[in-house]
Amino acid sequence: MKTLWILLLSASVLSATETPAADFRDQATARSKVLELAGAFANDGYKIRDGYWSGVLESGKPQILEVNLFAGNSYWVSAAAMPPARKLAVMIFDENGRPIEGETHQDGPVAAAGFVADASGKYFVRLDLVEGEKADFCLVYSYK
Repeated sequence: MKTLWILLLSASVLSATETPAADFRDQATARSKVLELAGAFANDGYKIRDGYWSGVLESGKPQILEVNLFAGNSYWVSAAAMPPARKLAVMIFDENGRPIEGETHQDGPVAAAGFVADASGKYFVRLDLVEGEKADFCLVYSYK
């Protein structure tokens, strides 16, 4: 798998299915944690999208993921990080870089943002390490 890094407003942009090199054991544990959170949304009828994004998250260096979403669908974007990460933030932006209003969930190194897409097209998911040290993370999104 190739790694694709694009600099965008001092943040890294990950394309779908691209995974930066990191400790796969920690990434697997982070993935397990994020799937546990996403499973809670599955109880409300959300389906977890096939695939996930993982890598290393550092304070002051947010990760940005570009996704194509469909108007009228409801989405939850969930992320988890390993210690020494202590607090994450997940934010959604439209194709013009405007923040999308919606629901949020934050529980230490696990966070999520939920919203309904107003229009079909590109959206950007921003994942920030708010508290803690450099850590492996995993991100998934669910839809209905």
